[in-house]
This record gives sequence, structure tokens and C-alpha cells, in this order.
Amino acid sequence: MKKIIKKSYPVMGMHCASCASVIKRKLEKLDGVESCTVNYGNEKAQVAYDPQKVTVSQMNHEIDKLGYSLMEGEMDHSDSSIKSQKLKDLAKLQRHVQIVLPMVAVSILVMAWEIGADPLGFWPKMPEMLMEFFHHLLPVFATYALFVIGVPYLQGVIRFFRYRVANMDSLVGIGTSVAFLYSFIVTAFEESLASYVNTEQNYYDVTIVVIGFITLGKFLEARSKLKTGEAIEKLLGLQVKNALILRDGKEIEVPIDQVVVGDIMLVKPGAKIPLDGVIIEGKSSIDESMITGESIPVDKGPGDTVIGSTINKQGSLQIRVVKVGSDTMLSQIIKMVEDAQGSKAPIERMVDQISAIFVPIVLVLSVVTLIFWLVIGSQFMPFSQALTLGILSFVGILVIACPCAMGLATPTAIIVGVGKAAQNGILIKNAESLEKFNYINFVIMDKTGTITNGKPVVTDIQSIGSNSEKDILQLLASLESHSEHPLAFAIVEKAKNEKLSLHKVKDFEAIEGKGLKGTIGDTEHFAGNLKLASDLKIAVDDEVIKTFTSQGKTPVVFMTKQNVIGYIGIADTIKDDAKEAVAALHKQGIKVAMLTGDNERTAQYIAKQVGIDRVIAEVLPADKASEIKKLQKEGYKVAMVGDGINDAPALATADVGVAMGTGTDVAIESAGITLLGGHISKLPKAVSLARATMNIIKQNLFWAFFYNIIGIPIAAGLLYPLFGILLNPAIAGAAMGFSSVSVVANSLRLKSQKIA
Repeated sequence: MKKIIKKSYPVMGMHCASCASVIKRKLEKLDGVESCTVNYGNEKAQVAYDPQKVTVSQMNHEIDKLGYSLMEGEMDHSDSSIKSQKLKDLAKLQRHVQIVLPMVAVSILVMAWEIGADPLGFWPKMPEMLMEFFHHLLPVFATYALFVIGVPYLQGVIRFFRYRVANMDSLVGIGTSVAFLYSFIVTAFEESLASYVNTEQNYYDVTIVVIGFITLGKFLEARSKLKTGEAIEKLLGLQVKNALILRDGKEIEVPIDQVVVGDIMLVKPGAKIPLDGVIIEGKSSIDESMITGESIPVDKGPGDTVIGSTINKQGSLQIRVVKVGSDTMLSQIIKMVEDAQGSKAPIERMVDQISAIFVPIVLVLSVVTLIFWLVIGSQFMPFSQALTLGILSFVGILVIACPCAMGLATPTAIIVGVGKAAQNGILIKNAESLEKFNYINFVIMDKTGTITNGKPVVTDIQSIGSNSEKDILQLLASLESHSEHPLAFAIVEKAKNEKLSLHKVKDFEAIEGKGLKGTIGDTEHFAGNLKLASDLKIAVDDEVIKTFTSQGKTPVVFMTKQNVIGYIGIADTIKDDAKEAVAALHKQGIKVAMLTGDNERTAQYIAKQVGIDRVIAEVLPADKASEIKKLQKEGYKVAMVGDGINDAPALATADVGVAMGTGTDVAIESAGITLLGGHISKLPKAVSLARATMNIIKQNLFWAFFYNIIGIPIAAGLLYPLFGILLNPAIAGAAMGFSSVSVVANSLRLKSQKIA
């Protein structure tokens, strides 16, 4: 039986978007590999494969010869190894930059001097002796630049001719090698070639400057890209290394991976809670800001769940472990963020298709341009001049057309956007959800647990007769404390908050579908609905009942055998941030509807309080999806916000499903976005972030394509016949390097942007 597994592997050796395309094509050709997605932005490959047919070693055997490799290992070990390797690579690039930049400075000075410029205003013309010195120095610089610093580019040339696979390194390597080789031949055979070409014209300076600027660009790009992954690093840094465990009556400190479900953790004030669990002893305020993005600590006590890596602010706690390893909330968040950062948005498919054919097209175009200058250009100018222009155009096209900026445009923005969302308690499942969320113009919200807290509370106590409201609550809570009905819990909770002691109840009895009864002191008391009052033939105040129900409250009638002694209103209260969230969505041009199974009157009352545009009430869970389809047929892009359980079909049907992730319930498969902590105010923030991320992506893609569309024709010499303008390969190299850096820097702007 075929068993497909999907795993993410860091990729070493990638330098551009075409590298990602090459790896994808090579791996997908292997028998047993079902699909492969390679992301140049985070340098990871997601491979779906049958382990019985193909192994990672076999995959590496296929791509090793091309200079790439997949890294295996446990997450922590693998991530630390990758970080270590990236820092080593960065340090190596920095050393190369420190060596090559002085060479570049000298080369630019010589270039400027030779074409008659006066760069510093100190001398009109280069002295003959100094020119002769540079004439011998530049070949030495160029040799070092190409054969020491430029080794990756030469390896790219070898792989191109050996395996017919081209990437950015191939383009730079071919261009600089041609410039160097031509210069070497002209220098070595100066006298023999003097009658055919201009032997005073060589391109050692082009080799030095191109390699220098591209190396500088790679260094700046690598340094910037390290910053894009800071969100994952911060999440990994939250993980606790050790836990204080109570075993056999003794306190022992053990590594986190030795803790098992059921262990009792001891957590002291100010310490991090090591793992997800349930408090069995103690009370405290828990700072959950690193998980939910909410700065206000949450009060918790026995029976409450706690999240690993959150901070215990006050009291000492004993916590029973309920989740360990990859099952913990933090591990789930890290995995979700990593998967999302590694996924591709639909807009990126176009870029991938272009990148796959871009390098071969550029190679052909550069050769055609060279031949054009030699054949056609030599008809209108001396051959030596045509050769010079042909070589400059050939090298210029190869250098300026490197597709790095295109490859970085989308993934870097996705990585930063998803990371920023996670830091604000918004989990984005994949890049597709992020892109689709940008176009949302209608949000449907479930009522219970989304707009309301999903927990009934006592809102009104109305005493009839001589008893005070406190007396009524004390008597009713005493009776309800023997019941397991949700409304009973609300009443008892209210009495606890008021610190009321409970009376002893005799002869307690639950009356199915109506209420309950019991004797307190010498008086028999009843609590329940209108049916129970009718059975007892006791008249109720219709105005009170009507007021409660019109406000979406459930009335509880408290009675003796003779008369009503009190009315209690119980309701699911609206979340504090619900009204603010709906107002913020309206400002963003988004309409809001409430979809609920509740009765029309209750739904309308709540909708009016919150400011919702449309109410769809009395809808069964199974019919919620069809209501979403109706809106989609009207032309709306719909996001559905629900609790992720009974709303699963509706979440899956919507253009984007948004789950309210309360407690540790974050891994909701049917939702594309999860709002941690159940805070609806995060929804407009998610919209704002999605729009900001897509704006950055569009800006990046515009400049990446614009840069190539403008740069390649100029490099080819299109403007030379009319204006005498030809793009020097050295300038092309500088432009190519800094285009990549500008794209990454633009993506990093997301980090500092405020999300409403």
C-alpha cells in the first residue's frame, strides 16, 4: 500500500529562484516523489514522497552534483546546524567583500580615469607610469576575483556545460569568464592581434567590479534574509529546556523531553510554564502575550488549562501535564508558521513559470546579441569596435538579467508577514490564505464563541416581595448547585463571585425539560421555565418575560408553591472587543453578517448592539455552508469566522475560514487563519496585515520585472545607435546585486508597519 509522507527539508546551496526551479524539476522526476515545492525565500523544500520507493539520500544523490543538498535531522538540531552554516557562509562572504571592495574601488578609479573623467578633481590625466602599473595590477586583481572569490560562479559554468542546468551562478560565471578570457588573450598576444582588435581595450576591470558588486549584494541579501526568519527564532527561543517535576514525593529537575503526560510540574512565581497542562493546585496570573499577543495577564486556578512557555506571574502552581513534544501548543504554532512561510501564494506561480525559462532565454539572448554586433554591427563600424560592443552587451545581459529579485519578491514578504502575524496571535495556515484574505469584502461571523463569549452569565436579578436580590441569588444558587445544567453553572458562578455561602438543600429533584425543586429550611422552592410555572398554576409577569427575551436573555422563574419570588435573566454576553472589531472591518470596506442557529429576536438584538449589517438566524450547522455560497454567487469574497468545530463545513466553503483558537485548540484543519485567544479584534488586524503583505509583494514584483524589462534592452545596446548609450557590465553587476537587497529590505518594512 502506497504511504505518502510530506516533510520539509532545509536546502543548502541555493542562490536564486532558478535554483529552486532546478531542484523542483530534478526531485519530481524521481520515482516515488509525488510533489515538491522549493521556496527560495526560506531555502526549504517541501517534498511529498513514498519512503518505500525513495529516500532522502537518493534525492541528495540526484541534486548533489548540481551543488545542492537536503538537510536531515531533528528540528532543533537541524535548525541550529542551518543557522550555524548560514553564519559561516555570511562570515565567508564578509571576508570576500572586505578583500574585493578595495579592488573594486581601484578598478572604478581606473575606469573613470581612462574614459577622461576627473573623479576627485586633482589631476587631468593619468601619468604614463601609473597607467602602466595599473595595466599590470588589474590582471592580478581580476585573477584573484575570478579564481578565488568567483569559484561558485565558475562551478556554475562547469555544471551548465556538464549537466545543461543553468542558474544565476552560470550567468555571472559565463559573463565574467568571457570578459577575463578575452582580456587575457588580448594581453598575452597583444602584438599579434593589434591589427584586428583594440589591444588597449581589456575588461579586467569589468570582471573585478561585477564579481565585487555581486558578492557585496549576496552578502547584504544573506544578512537581510537572516532577519526575515526572526519570528521562528523567537518562537523557538520561548521553549523551556528543563522542568521541575514531582516524582515519588520528591522535586526533581529533568530535561523537557523526559517529561511525560500525567507528570506533575511545579512552577514557581516568575518562571515559565514548561508544557501544556491543567492546574491542580494554586492560583496565579498567567502572561500569555508571547502566544496570543495579548499583554494583559489572565487569572487562572484549579481546573484551568495553561499553555507551555507562558509565564507564571504570581503564585506557585502544581500543573498536570496534558501535552508533550510536538503536541504542545507552541510546537503546533511553530510548525504552522514554518509551513505557512514555506508555502507559495497563487501570485507566485507566475513568477515560478517565468523563472523556470528565464535563464535559458537570457543565455540565448546574450549569444544572439553578441552575434548581431559582430555580423550586423561590423557593417557600420570597425570590427574592433563591434567586437568591443558585442562583448560588453554579452556580459551586460548575463549579469543584469540574474533573476534573484524576482525569486525573492514573494517569499520574503510572505515570511515576514506570516511571522509578524504569529507575533500578534494570528496563525496563518498557508500563503494562499494570506493572499485570498487580501481580497475579502464580506465577513460572516458565528454568534456563540465568536461575537459572544460562549458562556452564559447572570445579567439580571429581579426580586419580588420582601427578599433582596442577594437573598434571591443565595437561595437560587443553593438549589442550582445540585444541578449540572449550563444555566445552573452560571447562577452558582455568580454566587461565588459575590462570595455568598450556600444553604443546605433537602429533597432535591430535577424536573426534566422544566427545571428543578428542593427544600431550603421549611420552604419548598422551584426554579425553571414558563412550563414549570404553568404546571404550578402560578402567574408570571409577562412584561418581565418579554423584556428578557427581546434582549436575547433566557428567563429563569424562581418560585415557591404559592407565588413567584424572583426573576433571573441569563445570557451569553457579547465580547468586549466585538463592537470595536466590526467598526474596524467597516472602515476597511468590509460588510459583516452574523450567521447563527439562535432565534431571530435574540440574533437581531445582539447584531444591533455590535453594529452588524445583516442577520441570518435560525440556521442549522449543515445549512451554514449554503448561506455562504449564496453570498459568493452575489460576487462577494467571503471569510467565515467560527469556532472550527460545528462550523467546519462553513469554514471550508468560505474563500477563507477563520477559526477562533481558544485555549489550546489551535490546530483547526478546516480554517486558513486562526485567531489565538479567541479575540475577534485580531480579525481586522489580520485583514490589515494581509493587505500590507500583498502590497509589498506587488511592489517587489513590479520593480523586479521593471528592472529586467528596462535593463536587458539597454544592456543589449538598444540605445547605442540613437544615443550612444551602452550599459557597462560593471554598472549592471552593481544594479543586479542591489536589486535583490532592495526587495528584501522592502519586505522587511512589514516588521515596522502598524497593523490596525
